[in-house]
Amino acid sequence: MGAAQQAHAQPKTKVVLYKDRLAAAFDTVNCVKNVIKLNAFSFFRGEFPVYFERAITHDVSIELAAGITSRNYVSLSLSGDDVDDFSAGTEIKIGPTVHVGFRYYFADDLEPQGGYLHLDFAHLDYIKDIREKDALGELTDIRHRDTRTYNDIRLLGGYQLLSGTSNWLFDFYGGIGLRDRHMEVVHETLNITENKWTYDTEIIDDVVPAVFMGVKVGVGF
Repeated sequence: MGAAQQAHAQPKTKVVLYKDRLAAAFDTVNCVKNVIKLNAFSFFRGEFPVYFERAITHDVSIELAAGITSRNYVSLSLSGDDVDDFSAGTEIKIGPTVHVGFRYYFADDLEPQGGYLHLDFAHLDYIKDIREKDALGELTDIRHRDTRTYNDIRLLGGYQLLSGTSNWLFDFYGGIGLRDRHMEVVHETLNITENKWTYDTEIIDDVVPAVFMGVKVGVGF
C-alpha cells in the first residue's frame, strides 16, 4: 500500500517541479515580457487607446491603456453608443479613455501567449457640442454640451498569439460586462407649428449590460 501511494504521489511532485522551473526560467531567460498594442477596430467606436501589457509571472500579466475618444461610427443602443451626426451642427470634442486589466494565461509558457481570462476596468468620456439653429435653420453660436461617461467592468476571454519568427502578435478577445452610465443627452426638435428649434437635455444614470469583441495588434519586447 505504501509503494502504491508513492507511485500516485510521484506525478504530482513532477508537476510542482515543472512549475518551479518555469518560474525560475521566467526570471532568468531573455523572453518577451512587455507588449505594446493597438486595437484594430475600436476606432469605429470612437476610441483610440494604446495598450501596454507587462508579464508579472509566466501566467499572470497586467494591461494598462490610455488614449482619447472622438467620433463614434457604430450604433450600440443597449450600451449607449450612438452614431454621431456628421452635420456642421455637431462638434465632436476629444475625451479621455483609460483601462486597467489583469490577465491569467492558461498555457504553461514563458511568454504572454495562449488562451486567457481577462478582468478589465475601463473609463470613457464621449463629448460633443450641439449648436442651436435659428428659425431659418442657420447655426448660431449657442452650444449645448452632450456627454456620455461610461465606467465598465468587463470579463473577457481570448487568445494571444506571438509570431514564430518575430515579436509581432495578435490578441483576439470577446466577452461581456456591466456599464455604469452617466449621460447628458441633448435632444434637438423642430416645432413645425412655431417654426422653431427647441433643445432639451435628458439626464440618464443607470447600469446596463454590454458586449465586447475585437482584435489587438502589437509588438513584444
